[in-house]
Amino acid sequence: MAEATLSAKNQIVIPREAREALGAKAGDKLLVVIRGDKVIVLQKPESHRAAIRGLRAEAYPEGYLQKERRSWR
Repeated sequence: MAEATLSAKNQIVIPREAREALGAKAGDKLLVVIRGDKVIVLQKPESHRAAIRGLRAEAYPEGYLQKERRSWR
């Protein structure tokens, strides 16, 4: 675990350990995913769909999506 400080300009420096774990370097794009009260930082992939697949798997109660899709008809 590493600590980062939010600047007066609302900027943070990603700690070296995190950059190394992501394989990120200066100029790379990162994705910031908000999940409830948690924030997840991911390296920007070739495909956004592949990067976030499964992150919201438990966000909806069982049957909710099917019910919602039926209402679109």
